[in-house]
Amino acid sequence: MKRPWLSLPDRIGWRDHGIGAAMAAFYVTWLLAGARSLGFPRDEGVYFRAGSSYFRWYRLVWDHGREAFARGPIDAAFGDNHEHPALMKTLFGASEYFLHDRWHVFDDASTAYRLPGMAMAGLAVWVTYLFGARAFNRRAGAIAAALLSLMPRVFFNSHLACFDVPIAAMWILCLYTYWRSAEERSIGWFIAAGVTYGLMLETKHNAWLFPAVVVPHALFVWGRALAKARAALWRKIPWGLLSMAVLGPGVFLLLWPYLWFDTEARVRWYAAFHLNHEYYNIEFLGRNYFGPPSPPLYLPVMILATVPSITMLLFFVGTTDRLRHAYGRVAAWVRDALHRTGAAAPESDPRETDLLLFLGFCVAVGPFILPRTPIFGATKHWLTAYPVLAIVAGRGFDLIATSMDRAIQTLRSGVRRAARVGLVACVLAAPAAVTAHSHPFGLSAYVPFVGGTQGGADLGLNRQFWGFTTQTAAKRFLNDQTPPRSTVFILDTTWDAWNRMQEEHRVRADLRVVGAPGDAMYSLVQHELHMSEVDYDIWIADGSDAPAYVMTHDDVPIVSIYRRQ
Repeated sequence: MKRPWLSLPDRIGWRDHGIGAAMAAFYVTWLLAGARSLGFPRDEGVYFRAGSSYFRWYRLVWDHGREAFARGPIDAAFGDNHEHPALMKTLFGASEYFLHDRWHVFDDASTAYRLPGMAMAGLAVWVTYLFGARAFNRRAGAIAAALLSLMPRVFFNSHLACFDVPIAAMWILCLYTYWRSAEERSIGWFIAAGVTYGLMLETKHNAWLFPAVVVPHALFVWGRALAKARAALWRKIPWGLLSMAVLGPGVFLLLWPYLWFDTEARVRWYAAFHLNHEYYNIEFLGRNYFGPPSPPLYLPVMILATVPSITMLLFFVGTTDRLRHAYGRVAAWVRDALHRTGAAAPESDPRETDLLLFLGFCVAVGPFILPRTPIFGATKHWLTAYPVLAIVAGRGFDLIATSMDRAIQTLRSGVRRAARVGLVACVLAAPAAVTAHSHPFGLSAYVPFVGGTQGGADLGLNRQFWGFTTQTAAKRFLNDQTPPRSTVFILDTTWDAWNRMQEEHRVRADLRVVGAPGDAMYSLVQHELHMSEVDYDIWIADGSDAPAYVMTHDDVPIVSIYRRQ
């Protein structure tokens, strides 16, 4: 009997890369469609500038060869924003140079700068599908990739020329290459694991946590091999882990020229900057936090409030399944050890995938439960955990779909197909609607479980940070309803971001920024708890407490604009 022409072989292979790539391409296209409607957060202006500076050095290498490798040109190029590694900023600059300046693919330079971050979001979707498909099955992988892409905070951060989604992509890619190296045990996968970890180190400092995932996993796998067969122990040596230890730091240093001089001192400065990072303001349950201790419930509450609830429910189902499986294995080991029954344990996975996923999730979120960890970035700092969360949720969906298939196996084939489509729609429709509705207010939006945007505001959860909402306020009020050459106080929006918006005709070019409300004809307040004092300053300076315009999302104030009387 011939296979249907749309069917796939049982073995996961090159066709699955096609599926993952298609899902990634669709996601990147969706991100590009909304790029212009999203304003510029504070950090993006810095990374735009640094990216262009970094890539100019590569152009200098092309034009002048060895002269570019002197300390002067390297420090001049890479001295800007050296608290983060160079990989993504270099890609930002390269994309802007080729896709905007030279080839004119994008009209906006900012879209070209942002494209590498969007591509990394697509990579995360791609690898999540592959990992889920190989660990469980294609259905689990496809749903996992879709659920990852349909998280409002992931969607928001995926637009940006920043590092939070790229490090999440590298986290799941590194997990995948390490896992595949343990399965295939080929030199190609060993090298891939080492190089991938080097790229991860060169993306963001979250990579420092990754050994806490792979070292315990490798020791457990190796320890089991030691208990079973001493003679074959050398075959179980975790070469992927050793490759990470050797190749990873080499790739990290190679791709960051700033570290080629005064290497030890500069690495120490880089580590100290992040280990002793300053605190910024963040609101949580109606209280402003500006230093330790961080609230212990911040992480679980923010996950429940921002990740679609159906995704969390499926994650619970998948987690329960894997814990039940682990309990069965442990119980069988204990019975065998106590009674020497020789009874067969539940089917064993030599790669210990469950343990790897467990560690990959827990290590990613673990630091943000500690009281001295700054929480100024809201959810963006633990996005590394979300691909793993999505994979386990994909497993949960597969269990439910399998149960449904058994329940309806006596029905006609057309009815069964309709039921499967309906189940997928029930799972994906709400996350898709919530994610689409959140744009371009991604940091203001909360899931219906807590009452949506209004519920988040009522609970005293932060509405925004970085000042990115100014562009939307300008589009809705400043561009059309202010006199020529009006002066504007922009509060949390950086002048770099404002200048970029004017260059790209998002904000009227004649509007002039000033540094204090008393000098402004119009003053903006991006509503955050710690900004309340600015309202009072503006009322005093303007002689009125009535805003000329209030921009809202779901009737929640996001930006107020005051006009001097």
